[in-house]
Formats: sequence, structure tokens, C-alpha cells
Amino acid sequence: MRFLLLLLFLGLGIIHAQDVSVTNLRFEQQENTLGVGEIHPRLSWQLQSDQRDIMQTAYQIRVAASEADLVRGRRLIHDSGKVDSDASVLVDYAGPAAGSREQRVWQVRAWTGSDQPTEWSQPARWETGLLEPADWTAEWIEPDLTEAEDRSMPAPLLRREFDLGNNIVSARLYITAHGVYEAKINGKRVGDLLLTPGWTVYDERLQYQTYDVTDHLRSGPNAIGVALGDGWYRGYLAWADARNHYGTKLGLLAQLEVTYRNGKTERITTDGDWRAGTGAIRSSDIYNGEVYDARREQSGWTEPGFSAENWAGVRVADHSKEILVAPVGPGVRVTETLDPVELIVTPEGDTVLDFSQNLVGRVAFSVSGPAGTTVTVEHAEVLDKEGNFYTTNLRAAKQRIDYTLAGGAEETFRPQFTFMGFRYIRVKGWPGTLSPDRFTAEVIHSDMRPTGTFTCSDSLINQLQRNIQWGQRGNFVDVPTDCPQRDERLGWTGDAQAFARTATFNYDVSGFFQKWLKDLAADQLESGSVPFVIPHVLGANAAGAAGWADVATIAPWTMYLAYGDRRILEEQYPSMQAWVGYMEEKAGESMLWNTGFHFGDWLFYSANDDNDGRSAVTDKYLIAQSFFVYSTDLLARTAEILGKTADATRYRELAKQLREAYLHEYVTPGGRLVSSTQTAYVLALHFDILPEDLREQAARRLVENVRSYGHLTTGFLGTPYLLEVLTRFGYLDDAYQLLERKEYPSWLYPVTRGATTIWERWDGIKPDSTFQAITMNSFNHYAYGAVGDWLYRTVAGLDTDASEPGYRRLKLRPRPGGSLTDATAELLTPYGPAASGWQLSDAGLTVNITVPPNTTAELVLPDATAERVELDGELLTGGNGVHEVQQTDKNVTVLLGSGSYRFFVPTALGK
Repeated sequence: MRFLLLLLFLGLGIIHAQDVSVTNLRFEQQENTLGVGEIHPRLSWQLQSDQRDIMQTAYQIRVAASEADLVRGRRLIHDSGKVDSDASVLVDYAGPAAGSREQRVWQVRAWTGSDQPTEWSQPARWETGLLEPADWTAEWIEPDLTEAEDRSMPAPLLRREFDLGNNIVSARLYITAHGVYEAKINGKRVGDLLLTPGWTVYDERLQYQTYDVTDHLRSGPNAIGVALGDGWYRGYLAWADARNHYGTKLGLLAQLEVTYRNGKTERITTDGDWRAGTGAIRSSDIYNGEVYDARREQSGWTEPGFSAENWAGVRVADHSKEILVAPVGPGVRVTETLDPVELIVTPEGDTVLDFSQNLVGRVAFSVSGPAGTTVTVEHAEVLDKEGNFYTTNLRAAKQRIDYTLAGGAEETFRPQFTFMGFRYIRVKGWPGTLSPDRFTAEVIHSDMRPTGTFTCSDSLINQLQRNIQWGQRGNFVDVPTDCPQRDERLGWTGDAQAFARTATFNYDVSGFFQKWLKDLAADQLESGSVPFVIPHVLGANAAGAAGWADVATIAPWTMYLAYGDRRILEEQYPSMQAWVGYMEEKAGESMLWNTGFHFGDWLFYSANDDNDGRSAVTDKYLIAQSFFVYSTDLLARTAEILGKTADATRYRELAKQLREAYLHEYVTPGGRLVSSTQTAYVLALHFDILPEDLREQAARRLVENVRSYGHLTTGFLGTPYLLEVLTRFGYLDDAYQLLERKEYPSWLYPVTRGATTIWERWDGIKPDSTFQAITMNSFNHYAYGAVGDWLYRTVAGLDTDASEPGYRRLKLRPRPGGSLTDATAELLTPYGPAASGWQLSDAGLTVNITVPPNTTAELVLPDATAERVELDGELLTGGNGVHEVQQTDKNVTVLLGSGSYRFFVPTALGK
């Protein structure tokens, strides 16, 4: 029906094919990809047009093995013909599956209501990797070096020389490691990825990378060299000097495949003929940094002709190739560089450089001086009250670089196998006068595509938004970590659960979460319990906490909403089901989950000097039951979407029983919750646990609590939903007051203290400028940044409709309030750029909207009268993209086709 209605709307005006183009082709929501492992891919594209009301009515996909064949339309592997469909995102590829190492080049054209298609899009391509274990003829090798197992050792160097013939046309390097690796061929670095192969559940899922190294090779003698670092595989992780979580020996698996013009293929693989040595990296560790002695550099070791006579051999190891997988998420890269803004000599006499931004990455520097001089660079997030360098909150993590000069010419250094969280660096041992221009900070994180921006009239809120984005960048380093600086940096599930929706606005995290959720399923216990951290490195009993483990249901559902990806629900459904089954088993016949360890509303506000007996402590079992209800609801909805009718019925009934148990246990006859806290009411209302007749009074009790305190009291589990619940039940002014509050506790308090990322605690730096507990006080901890979701979806009013997820149908409802005079959110959706922005003036409210082609939108204009609303300077009428106008109470609802629109509402909202 929807499709037919849209065709009727298109009848209002024919769009010529030349006014529409097909752009931004994506393979599994990625651009041109190399070494993919998906044999049943989905293809996506976007329509581009300056016209309104553009809807695709049909498409045609054609695929070939080469671009030359594709553009000529010859020797096609697949031609869909004209397919009558409005689908343009995650469209199942209907052609024959590609085998290992095969390339596909494809393009699309579309119809938009006329008989003429668009021009063909520019070609895009994908190439498969090694899809079967048998494709790997390489052997695992380990350096035959004497190494201690209780500490970091010099980084092994592995090398081999080989000869190649003439007329090389292509070459691919397939490579992975136990540890982290960096490869060079003939002295040239392979790719620009860092910390490869990334962190996964190494025992069950080990990623390999594929590189095009055609330009690295030459006829005649060649050499390949690979350096290995401890990384997450055998380096320090968690606490108490714990290391060697996955093994004690670093290893390498590499397969170089060279194709000649005559079609012949030659392979150079890891085997027993490789040689092993060590060089300048004397130790490397994720937490502690690197020790580098440039006097020990092995000059030319990755080039042919190097003498490795004194090097050791390698051992061929028996490790599985069955667990090798191609990456589905973005790799880690340097994405930005920052220069120091100030050189500081602290009261204690330290030389400190300030990069003005708390970031995650590494420092590169150039230095010259006598051989044997050691330069030490230490990293910190903040200066203390007196202005001195502060590292106590790092706990056992050293975050330090020790670089010993070779002497002679200028030397440039950057660490290879570590990353640090810092804004400031302290430099010791510098030869001569230190100049800030010798240093650069390189920002490192998973190279997610930026998708969203939010700006408004309040500079502090704009800084808050920047802090949220920087916190996401710094903590999305292959896994969603809790913090990037101290001896932790683990994939805490509670933080990821709280922040997932906000994450989808700032960056494209579809592949990032798909990869991490696969690891969650792999590490999930047989009981269905989900560990506190993924990958799981904290011990057998560190699992099953409410609000943390529920990431197993919440994150897949969030990705589905944001990207319209039904497959992620299919893939994660067994994991979702297992988690709900675990809670169900724990609850038993009582239907109450009131046992076991839980973190509760972690780091909620608590004042020791409360003089009226109040407390913000929320009963942890009430929280557990709340998330039990919510996860069961999400599982029921997922089952329904996947066509699992019996499961959907069962889980809906289970959720009903869980609500009844909640009401009996945690709600008084008068309707009050036994934990009368903000978090308790927020969860009960947001998860729709209370019956309809109790919700309004619960919302009143929530707002009374907020007004009584004058501020929020929520922690990690209540904060993400607080403002949304207040808004939903008509307390928008109270929500804005919380947002704009500058005193502790609030979102803006850290901003007023100079924060450039989100803090772990509401008062990481107290009002008296002293610090919170040194045992747990990160200044880059994104969980409280979950308020970003409310900025996008409520303040600016840009949201997706759950009935047509992935922004196929937009819900646009700007909600001006507080002292703001304007706000705008922009988002690159799977269908193209969308935007919702508003400005207040003395005359009224101006709303600017962008709806991507091949989508529709429902726009709600607040406090408006339909007869007075203007569109593009004229009174609002139907047509020209406007499908329907409805007056609802004080609001006007407008159904729109794609395009850009400027509405004006002359109302009392004007300022």
C-alpha cells in the first residue's frame, strides 16, 4: 500500500531521469572493499537529486569481473534486469557467489517514476579473501628466540627473501598474527592500518587482513619483513600484572600471492625458511608504551641483500586456520594530527606540552643529539590543582616512551605497537632546548566514517557535543573500551550498552558493532550469561550483570533501528535468546531476577552530607528486573521481525509475567516505587513496565524528585534515558534545565572545568579542584555522553521510525526549549544526508528540513496552526513534496517526500 501511495504522489510531477543520479555504492555498508569474507553480500546505493519527492520505483544491477567488461556490458556475471522495487539499502545480491580471491565490479541504475532510467553509476568493486581454511598454504611460524614469559620482551622481527619474475600484474598479501604486526616489503610499509589484526576472541575468531601490494614488488630479488608486538594477545590486560591471556608465543601467518600477465600465480608463504631476530623495540605494551633503542636498529632488514646470518630460525607451529575470519568493521588508523599549543614549565619544574585536546593516539617527534641519550615521554590527561603533571589516575599503566638516540643525523620516532590517552606530555632528557614544533600528536581510533553533527546557540553544549565525539573516537579502538589510558581499556558491556544509540549518530558504527557483537556471542558462556567485558579476560565468574549483559539484546536492536539491518538481528538472535534464557533460569517460578552480583546504577550521584535522609541508591534487583523486562520485550520484537511467530508469542507472554512480578515486588498499593529514585522511575517508564494508569503519577514523582534535588542523581544505567522520559511525559522544561545546568552534578560542569572529553565521574575534578578517587577516575569515559542521543533526537528532532528503520521513514520533531535560540542536527543516513534544524526569532520559529531521496518523513511543528504555517515563503498547501497536513491539538503534522524544506511558524515560541 505504501509503495502504491508513493507512486500516486509521484504523479504530481514527473522527474526526468537526468535530474537523478545514483551515487555512494556500498558493499555491506562499506565502500570498495578488499579481502571480504561475505559470500552472500548486500549492496546499497543512494539517489542524488535537487528535486523533491524522489522515490525509486525500480533498479538494475550489473556485475562483471573487470571494469572494462562492466562498462561495455559484456561478459557480465550478473544482470538483474529491471527489478520493480524501491529497495536501495542492503539489497541482497542475486548473482552467483564469488569464490576465494575473486573480484566483482558492479554498478546500478534506477528508475524514479518515469520510463527512463538514470545513467549508470560509477563502478564500485569488492574482492573476496581466502574463504576456506584450505586456501591457506602458509604455515604458522613462531620466532625461535629465548624469551621470558613474565614481562615484555624485544619485539621479534621475521623476514624472508624471494625472487620474482617479470610482468607482475597483481599481488595480494594475506596476513595475521598472534600479537600485533607491522609488515614491510622492500622497505615499504604495507598498508596504513595499526594494531592489526585487531582484538577479537582469539581462540575462536582471529581476523586476517588483505593488502594490495602490487606496487611494493619488483622483478628479481625482494624481501618481506614483519615486526610483532605483544598487543592484546600476550601483553598486560586488566590488573595484578595479568598477561599472556591468549598465549605466551607470538606468531605469524602470511601468504603473498603474485599473479603474472600470463595468468601464473606464485606464492610466498610463512614456513620454516624464515629467519627471526630482534631490533630497536626492546619492549612494547598496550598499557606501558614502548622502549626503543635506535642504536639497535637493523638497517635494511626488510630489503633484499640484508645479512641475517646471525639471526635465529623459526618454529613451525600447529595453530588452527579454521578460526580465521575477514574483518567486517573498520581498521584502526591515524585519522588526524594535532600540534602542541603551549609549552609549560610546571611548578615542580617539569617540561610539559599541551595539545589542548584529550585524545587517544601517539606522539611523533624528531630529535638529534649524542648517541646513547634517552628521551622519556610520559602521557597524562590533566594537570593537578597546582598545575603539575598528574598520572596517579593511570594506576599501574606507565603510558611512557623511552627513546635512546643512535646519534648523528636527526632521528624521527613514533611508537608502533601501543596507544596512549592524553592531553599533556612530559618530556625528560631532551638534548638541548626543547621546541614544541618537534612534536606532533597522531590521533588513533577505528576509522569509522563520520556521519553526524549537532550544533546549537549554546557554546557550552556545543563543546559537550565535541567532547562526546572525542570520547567515542578515543574509546572505539577496535573494541568499545571503557577508558583508553589506565590499566583497563577493556570492552565493558555496560558502557557500550548505554552509549550505542548516541554512537550511531556521530559515526557509522554498523561494522564496528557487528564485529564486536560476533565476539560477544563467541565469548558468551554456555549458561547464556554475558561477561562483563568483551573480549572476556576477567575470569569465569565475571559475567551476568544487569544493564551490562543486556548489551546482547540492546545493541543489535539499536543497530537495526539505525541501519535497517535485519541480518544483525538474525545473526545475534541465538545470543539474545540465550541471555534472556539465562535470566529466566535465574528468576525461576517467581519471575523475579533477585539474585547474583550486579553493578547497579554505577557511579550515581551520592552526597555524603545529605541532611534529610534521602539517598539516590536504586535497589540493584529492581534494576535487574527492569532490564529483564526490556530485554525480553526486545527479543519478542526481534522474533516477530524475523518471522518467528511462536517465539514472539512466548516472549510477549513472558514479558507480561515479568511486569506482573515487578508490580507485586517493587510497587506499593499507592503506586510508589520501593526505590524512590530518579533511575528507578526512569527505567520503569522508559521500559513501559508500569501499566498505563500508573505512568502519569510515576512521571510526576520523577519530576518532583528532580526538582527537589535540583539536579540529576542518575548513574550509568539511568542517565541515558532521563531526559527522554521527562520529555515524553510533558516535562520538557525540566529536561532542558538539567541539560543547561552548569554546577555539579551536570553534563556541563566538566565543560566549565575545561573538559574536552566525557568524564567517568560527574565530579572527576571536584569544585575545589581536587580529584576524585585515584582508583577509578578516568577523564575519557564515554558513558555519560549518552545524552548526545537526546540532543539529536529531541532538541534537533531528528529520528528514525521503528516501523521503517534505518531512516527509511524519518520522524522529525524539533523541540525548542531552555535558553536555546537555534539547534541543528545533520546525519548521513544509509539513504543520504538528512537534517533537522530550527531558529527562534521575534517573529516565530523557522524549521529547516532535509529528507534524503527514496525516503519519507513525518514532521511535527510545535505550537502551530496549519492555516498560518509557511513553506518557502508561501502558505502551506499540498503538493511539491507535501503529501499531507494534519492539525493535532497544538501541533501541525506534515508528511513529506524527499527534498529540502523551509517552514516558518509564527507562534508565541518566537523570542
